[in-house]
Amino acid sequence: MLALLAAAALEASSAPPVRQFHDLALSAAGDRIADVESTETGEEARRPHAALIIRSARDGTVLRTLDPCGACAYASPAWSPTGDALAFLASDDNAFAVTLYVVDKGEPRIVVQFKGVGGEPRWSPDGSRLALLATADAHKKTGATQAAAPQVGEIGEDNDEQRIAIVTPSGGPLRFVSPADTFVYEYDWTPDGKGFIATAAKGNGDNNWWIAKLETFDAGTGAERVLAAPKFQMNYPRVSPDGKTVSVIGGLMSDFGPIGGDIYIAPLAGGELVDRTPGFKGTFTSLTWRGRGLIATALVGDQNIIAAVDPISGAAKTLWSSPVEIGATDFNGQISLTADGKIAAAIVQDFAHPPAIELGRIAALKPISHDNDALAPQVAARSVTWKSEGRDVQGWLLSPLQLKPGQTYPMIVEVHGGPSSAAEPRFVSHGTISGLVAHGNFVFQPNPRGSYGQGEAFTRANVRDFGGGDLRDILAGVDAVEKIAPIDDKRLGLYGHSYGGFMTMWGVTQTQRFHAAVAGAGIANWISYYGQNGIDEWMIPFFGGSVYDDPAIYNAQSPINFIKNARTPTFVYVGERDVEVPAPQSLEFWHGLRAVGATTSLVIYPGEGHGIRKPEHAQDLQRRIVAWFDKYLSAGGA
Repeated sequence: MLALLAAAALEASSAPPVRQFHDLALSAAGDRIADVESTETGEEARRPHAALIIRSARDGTVLRTLDPCGACAYASPAWSPTGDALAFLASDDNAFAVTLYVVDKGEPRIVVQFKGVGGEPRWSPDGSRLALLATADAHKKTGATQAAAPQVGEIGEDNDEQRIAIVTPSGGPLRFVSPADTFVYEYDWTPDGKGFIATAAKGNGDNNWWIAKLETFDAGTGAERVLAAPKFQMNYPRVSPDGKTVSVIGGLMSDFGPIGGDIYIAPLAGGELVDRTPGFKGTFTSLTWRGRGLIATALVGDQNIIAAVDPISGAAKTLWSSPVEIGATDFNGQISLTADGKIAAAIVQDFAHPPAIELGRIAALKPISHDNDALAPQVAARSVTWKSEGRDVQGWLLSPLQLKPGQTYPMIVEVHGGPSSAAEPRFVSHGTISGLVAHGNFVFQPNPRGSYGQGEAFTRANVRDFGGGDLRDILAGVDAVEKIAPIDDKRLGLYGHSYGGFMTMWGVTQTQRFHAAVAGAGIANWISYYGQNGIDEWMIPFFGGSVYDDPAIYNAQSPINFIKNARTPTFVYVGERDVEVPAPQSLEFWHGLRAVGATTSLVIYPGEGHGIRKPEHAQDLQRRIVAWFDKYLSAGGA
């Protein structure tokens, strides 16, 4: 095992460094881009320090590098309406402190500093004020995927509340606008600058994202008004330029981060949210108003698209489409637009092409950054489609660049988290997938029912059926892949994290088809999970009620109840302070595997949340996963 770990480490360290781009913002006139950039090798002893970069939109030339805080992580650059100033945040994780900077003609100057967590600075429409989301004296980073604060003392009585706050660009104290008992998830200024549209909920911010209401807050008085409280989840609240109409993306969503659904519209004065895009055969992922219409991004099958959407008829006209992953910022949109909506910028990548900033008229985006041009593909990739019980299903098949004629290969099926999410093309450079393919494995990334990309009905198709139809879709996908690729069916592996971890636990108790498995942060027992996790609100739409209302459906879909069927060697891992899927779930499954004599190993990473984020832990995990599959899927191991 140690030799295999060493081999995996050697493979990862030989990969060239990659320039990473995130939090991209295009100025209103389209002449400059700001983003946060770092260079990653995959073997850093600590997280790479990033800088805020300003580039020319004409040719990508770096105009300025801003790094006023060497101990800080930068995020959320925001251009003023006139483009003569740029605001951005710097977070010092060691001090748990946030600084809001503004840079105009000179060096970055401090606007405000506070203890806690901050995010998403946004200029008022007239540029006279800045708003941001602020959590004063926070106990943890924002979001359920972040590590939990220690659970000691009286539990549940002291919630972090993320609030809208305002400050003048010249500096001064924060003035909180939204109530002290309310957690604001997303927000935007109304066009008149007199208030905000937001998604918000009372109480625990980690848990209540799935039941947030659509609200307005008065910028002067803080007065709160509920516009809508639908039975679905909402994201991207936006108000039309004339101040009359509110739009959101609404749908069945299941984790912090992945966003998708249909486009809903309502009057700002109040009224029901109406689905303007029912039956759309894809998943909208972001949207913004430009003029009288909406510019939206969507995942449609294996394509990401940019579309113009009529807010009245719901008609969507595709302006750009490509089988790539696109992104700009987490909650501002997948693309960044000029004020007139004619020019767009985005970070674009796929399995074979590294990240690059692309810019231009929407129909003709072109790369303007060239930091990664010398990087060659490390894997071959293709989109695969198949039929499963009458449904069209899509996935991605990755393989080594060079295959030996007549040789068959092991294949690892990687199931994405969510379940409301999708595997998309992302450059393979460092990390687990790179190591697996470098060691001679195919990797199959299916998007079974419950995934994004095929419409909201497809996304809802695993409601009250976790591990049922979606597992059948995956197995049908394996059959389809074996018809077109040299896969050894006796050397199949199964791997996933979060919902993918559950599917791995479920898979090894339902079928003997897999000969090695890795389950990350999986759910072994839905009944005990309901009482352990910090986000139980997400479960109600999927199960139809709480575990106390309908325990039978939770029990029927719990892998631990079928543990005696397990034979597959299974490596289990989890973060010690996981809010979303607490460590006892992994411990319970590991214990069950040992009890029935199955080969297993468990690692609990100290201080980690739902994602394994510390570089030393991430590298250790990657090496363990590659070594596990090497051991049990090699010709001798099989």
